[in-house]
Amino acid sequence: WINCGLRRPLRQLFSAFRYEFFENVVVFLHAWEWMALAVVVIGLALDWLLPAYLLTLLLSLEDRIVIGVLLIVIGLGLAVSALGLFRSAKTHAEPWKPSTALVTEGIFKWLRNPMYVGVTSILAGLSILLASDWMLVMTIVFVPVIHFGVIKREERYLTVKFGEPYRQYIA
Repeated sequence: WINCGLRRPLRQLFSAFRYEFFENVVVFLHAWEWMALAVVVIGLALDWLLPAYLLTLLLSLEDRIVIGVLLIVIGLGLAVSALGLFRSAKTHAEPWKPSTALVTEGIFKWLRNPMYVGVTSILAGLSILLASDWMLVMTIVFVPVIHFGVIKREERYLTVKFGEPYRQYIA
């Protein structure tokens, strides 16, 4: 049905979901986004099945709101500023698209992966805000999975693509 004239309308319909057609299969999200979604879904499911109530006992509702919102705002700030720098450099922020420029200014002077740090901060903030103990545990598990499963692969690609300038940047 993809080849019967529905391809363009489907692209317009699903444009908000970042997708691509790969051998007539619509891919809405990519690996790290699926992992972040899994953190939320699995964390909430485990909270429902095996409630621990640690965050509820350790932090008052007001504290959870302040800490959670603060972490979410910090995470959004990191991700949005990194995205803006990618756009200014006219390179792709999406890790599955080829890089055309090495971005080392702004937030990238202090963090090599501000978008992943931002997503992790958002997940931690959401966990605390919802008092979801298991989501917080899953967020902690998310960090090494992203590091070894996604970031290391990106670093190998960037080393090959940009060579010595990238090696100097990561040094």
